[in-house]
Amino acid sequence: MNAIPKKWLQFITLFLASLLMTASIAACNSSESSYVKSMSVTSGTASATSLPGVNSRTTLKQIQSTGKVRVAVPDDFPPFGAVGPDMQVRGYDIDVAREIAKGLGVELELVPVVGNYRIPFLQTNRVDMVISSLGKNKERAKIIDFSIPYAPFFSGIYGRQNVKVASMEDLKGRTVGVAQGSLEDLELSKLPTGTVKMKRFASNSLTASALVSGQVELIATGNVVAAKLIRDNPDKQIDRKLVLKNSPCYIGVRRGDTDLLQRVNAIITDLKTSGKLNSFSQKWLGEPLAELPTV
Repeated sequence: MNAIPKKWLQFITLFLASLLMTASIAACNSSESSYVKSMSVTSGTASATSLPGVNSRTTLKQIQSTGKVRVAVPDDFPPFGAVGPDMQVRGYDIDVAREIAKGLGVELELVPVVGNYRIPFLQTNRVDMVISSLGKNKERAKIIDFSIPYAPFFSGIYGRQNVKVASMEDLKGRTVGVAQGSLEDLELSKLPTGTVKMKRFASNSLTASALVSGQVELIATGNVVAAKLIRDNPDKQIDRKLVLKNSPCYIGVRRGDTDLLQRVNAIITDLKTSGKLNSFSQKWLGEPLAELPTV
């Protein structure tokens, strides 16, 4: 048999190495995909108490016995939670988490978690509660329990302090800037024809710039967008006029975690009464605490 030329041996070697690498990458991606799927909540059938090693009724006792509470928080969603210059996570939710730990009389362990993993981390006992700008809806209520609201999350009308608007009727004849296709655009579009004139912009940032530059007197936007706008332009004296749609944030605990939920609700109530939640709102959102519902 004739010997295989050297250049062909090199080609075959490279081909086999490439094939092995491709198989390896495919295997990693398959494993990662399975992990992501296993951590996703796709229906209300997966309750915390159905998972091995998770008993929601003992969570408060566990926290008290270990002297530590593990809280899922955001690290990519300012001003609720983001990594600061010192590489430490900070924000509204982090301040609330510290107060919850203090109220429970235990140490705080912050667990930064991206949005899609908040509930799976809670259900699999990786954290004891979620304080991460978590909204409440029917689907989530089937699988976890919610505290009373602790933070405002809403769409509102904003403008300079010298623009007097106290009700929806006061918007008549005024031009309000909105990001095209946004929640605020949809909400204002529901008003009777002639109630308000809307000027649509391509993005939230362009909408905010239109207010700062005087292109419009008022804008409709989310309070998180407004917080940055107010913080970056203190000389413009921008404030909130009205709340269009209220979707507050709640603390999430495992389903049936009644004892812990009662303690958390009592702490939130004290934070409201003492004015600490208002100070957090002023600090991180740039405005007084918006009225929160009682449930």
